[in-house]
Amino acid sequence: MTRTRTVLLLTLALAATPALAQQEISKVNGSVTAEAGQTYADLETVNGSIRIADGAIAEDASTVNGSINAGEKARVDSLETVNGSIRVGKDVQVRNDIETVNGSIFTDRGTTVGGNVSTVNGAIGLVATQLAGNIETVTGDITVGVGSHVKGGLKVEKPRGVNFSLKPKRDPRIIIGPNAVVEGPLVFEREVVLYVHTSAKIGPVTGATAKPYSTDTAPTE
Repeated sequence: MTRTRTVLLLTLALAATPALAQQEISKVNGSVTAEAGQTYADLETVNGSIRIADGAIAEDASTVNGSINAGEKARVDSLETVNGSIRVGKDVQVRNDIETVNGSIFTDRGTTVGGNVSTVNGAIGLVATQLAGNIETVTGDITVGVGSHVKGGLKVEKPRGVNFSLKPKRDPRIIIGPNAVVEGPLVFEREVVLYVHTSAKIGPVTGATAKPYSTDTAPTE
């Protein structure tokens, strides 16, 4: 009886090994897809995009040259790319950071982010999103959209290096939308245009003068 049970357990373990190995996806060239409702470990590629379907669960998702798209109600540890945009659907849970260097970041309604959201060259847009950390960029526009709550601060860093030696075509637009909250300080190390809705709440501002507005959208220039 004991021998039979041991053989059975060994057979089950061997049968499970390929499935466990498939939970982590790692490529050099090619896109990665996490199927809807499935659970994965890390999702990695160098040259390719990453798609996390609705309801999928994964650990870290990272690429170098490619975009990342997380579908509704997905759950991930972090999202990171170098050259590519990151788009996050409704009711997504990101436990840690969302980061890109050259590309935009957008998070939709009901999303929660446990870390920071940051870009170097790319816009950041949050809609009804709960962010535990900070928002940071160098050249990108930032929109803390309607109903979003940022528990940390917001920072636009001073451009550094050869690539930023020339003055950009325009200053970044920073918009704090209706009923949005930024609890921490708003620090601007470079010229920006800052619009704050009259219903929004923000921390202390350094390096810019807030322009209030009361319409559904910020003024265009």
